[in-house]
Amino acid sequence: MAPPPVVRRLVCTPVLFLLTLLVVVAFPVVWFFGVLFGRRRRRVVRFLWFALAWGTRESAAVLECAWLWCTGRGRDERHYDVIRRYVAGLYAVAGRRLGLRVEDEGSGDGANADRPVIVLSRHAGPGDALILVHHLLTGYRRRPRVVMKGELQLDPCIDIAANRLPNVFVGRGGATERIGRLAEGLGPRDALLIFPEGGNFSPERRRRAIRRLARRHRRRDAVRAARLRNLMPPRPGGVLAAIDAAPGADVVFVAHVGLDRMASVRDIWRRVPLTEPVRARWWRIAAEDVPEGREARINWLYAQWERADAWITANR
Repeated sequence: MAPPPVVRRLVCTPVLFLLTLLVVVAFPVVWFFGVLFGRRRRRVVRFLWFALAWGTRESAAVLECAWLWCTGRGRDERHYDVIRRYVAGLYAVAGRRLGLRVEDEGSGDGANADRPVIVLSRHAGPGDALILVHHLLTGYRRRPRVVMKGELQLDPCIDIAANRLPNVFVGRGGATERIGRLAEGLGPRDALLIFPEGGNFSPERRRRAIRRLARRHRRRDAVRAARLRNLMPPRPGGVLAAIDAAPGADVVFVAHVGLDRMASVRDIWRRVPLTEPVRARWWRIAAEDVPEGREARINWLYAQWERADAWITANR
């Protein structure tokens, strides 16, 4: 779990400013030698450009949050504008410097209508959550409510801005009741974003999740989970709590490929700049088509996860 708020604000925020300053000072020297000597050094320059953008934009976002707090608007929805500018800036720099391109399939059937939506996405690869938040904020003009890990509060911008808006940070024990409360009162332009796998995909995590289902005597679910090659089994608790709390919300599923083979620092280093686009498939289930009853909904959730797994296999 993340340290208490006071500790985070007094330690992580100065560290952010210090690291940003170090990148700014080191940038001219690294850029000069990187441009002159070799492909690998030019790759260092790409990452340095991104680090510079990340540090400066995050520092600016933290200062904007401080200004809103000083002017008595510490809980103002203008924080969505802060996050929108911050994420959109990172997205643009990732496109220019790291080769990021995103191709959306079915996006018109995704989150466009003026109805509340619960977005359920796979979680694999670096930055997929930022890409999703960017598309919800900028592409669909939604106000995302995100379920995310508590450790992300070590990031000053996420810590300050996200804690001033409706979001939930979860620990190892989960937060089913809090997710249900988060889903209450979803408006027509709101979106609740959940990653049902509970973390980034890895083969070992997948095996542990299947064993956990077997220990809980969910043998049917364990068998279905074992057939999934690209996904971990969905954890239904938070998803069902959200659907119960927002019965009028449509459910949107998102599968994507292109980032899932970048599981380690070495993988990221080898694959940047990206030569293939990140492809995403969105599809919407209308609220009235979501089945009733816990077991029926779990079966339905697994069926959608199997659909996502098949799409990923066909598009990797």
